[in-house]
Amino acid sequence: MTDEPIRELRFRPMVNLRVPPGSPAAGRIADALGAALPAPNTVATGAHTVAWLGPDEWLVIGDGAKELLDRAVGPDFASVVDVSANRTTFELSAPWARDLLEKGMSIDLHPSVFGPGRCAQTLLARAQVIVQQVDDRPTYHVLVRGSFAPYLAAWLADAASEFG
Repeated sequence: MTDEPIRELRFRPMVNLRVPPGSPAAGRIADALGAALPAPNTVATGAHTVAWLGPDEWLVIGDGAKELLDRAVGPDFASVVDVSANRTTFELSAPWARDLLEKGMSIDLHPSVFGPGRCAQTLLARAQVIVQQVDDRPTYHVLVRGSFAPYLAAWLADAASEFG
C-alpha cells in the first residue's frame, strides 16, 4: 500500500480457473495453493489471491499461477487460462474509498456485509468490474477490462474530487 488514495496496479498475472468443485483436480489445486478454493463472493489470500467468480470458476492472481495450476490439474478436466492481459487493477485506499465506490455501484459495501476477504462482480459507473476489499483501512481492488480502464480512471478521478 502507498499513500496514494487511487493507483493502478499494472501487469498483475491473472489466471481464470474452471474446475468442478469436489473433483480430484479441485483437491489437488487447493493443496497446491495451500488453501481451499474460496466460497461464493469470498477471496482466499496467500502466495496467490483466489477470488470466487462462479460455482465452478475462480480468478487466481499471482506470479507462477498458470504453471502451478497446470501441474495441479494433472490428467483431470479443468480449464486454466492466462487472462493477465484482460484486466487491470485500480487500488483505492483511503477512509472515503467505500463512499467513492458506492457513488457508482449498487451493491452494499457496508462493513457488516462486505469486509476484508469479500469480492463481487458488479457494475461500477456502468463498467463491469470485480471488486475486492483487501483490508479495513478500507483498501479495495477494482479489476476492470483494459478497454474500460481509461473511462473508469477518469470516472474515479472525477468522483474522488469531492474528497480532496
